[in-house]
Amino acid sequence: MGLRRSRGPPPPWLVIMLQMIVILDRYIRKEDTMSPVDILKEVAAEVSICTKCDLCKGRTKAVPGEGNSQANILFIGEGPGLNEDKQGRPFVGPAGQFLEELLASINLKRSDVFITNVVKCRPPNNRDPEPAEIAACNDYLDRQIAAINPGVIVTLGRHSMAKFFGSEKVSVIHGRARRIDGRVCIAMYHPAAGLHQASLKDTIRADFKKIPVIIEQAERMAAESKAKPEPAPIKEEPPQQMSMF
Repeated sequence: MGLRRSRGPPPPWLVIMLQMIVILDRYIRKEDTMSPVDILKEVAAEVSICTKCDLCKGRTKAVPGEGNSQANILFIGEGPGLNEDKQGRPFVGPAGQFLEELLASINLKRSDVFITNVVKCRPPNNRDPEPAEIAACNDYLDRQIAAINPGVIVTLGRHSMAKFFGSEKVSVIHGRARRIDGRVCIAMYHPAAGLHQASLKDTIRADFKKIPVIIEQAERMAAESKAKPEPAPIKEEPPQQMSMF
């Protein structure tokens, strides 16, 4: 019987791939055992030194987001502006003042909700965030959503809306709610739109007034579905638009 030929070392690409799998597995297991507060702190720390896109080159401070780690409502804007870049906090300029007014109109405070953006660093001259920049920050946003696990997500502006509503227009679906991936998602104009176009201010105020009604409707629908016997499996359907709006 001849001697078996010994195999050589695995190719470098395979070694790297296996190492990445091990690191990713450890990372996932770590976040599975972390509290929402700790995950949000970890995301904020990573955002503060992030170099995934060129927005990092012009930032003063990154703006990961802030608020209640157990919030039922998550607000997602587009990107930091001048004041946010200076302070490292979301919605602290004129648009933020209007947002606080809107929250107060439905008996909420900033501390009751969580507020973040699709990009965590200020685009130059407050331009729209580019697709590659949004993509670079998407993992941070997904981890924030998973950690907070809100029942309701309110998108502020078309760029955050696109994450949940695709290519639809905010001018058409503003103030409407849909159930997407088990959450109630509500499309809204960005508060800054009301500052740039005064005629939209009342529209935005009226849309915000719908939020408590939508939440009440969603909770009632959830309670009714729990009371009913589990239906037979059906094929997947597109996101459900809530009937009231």
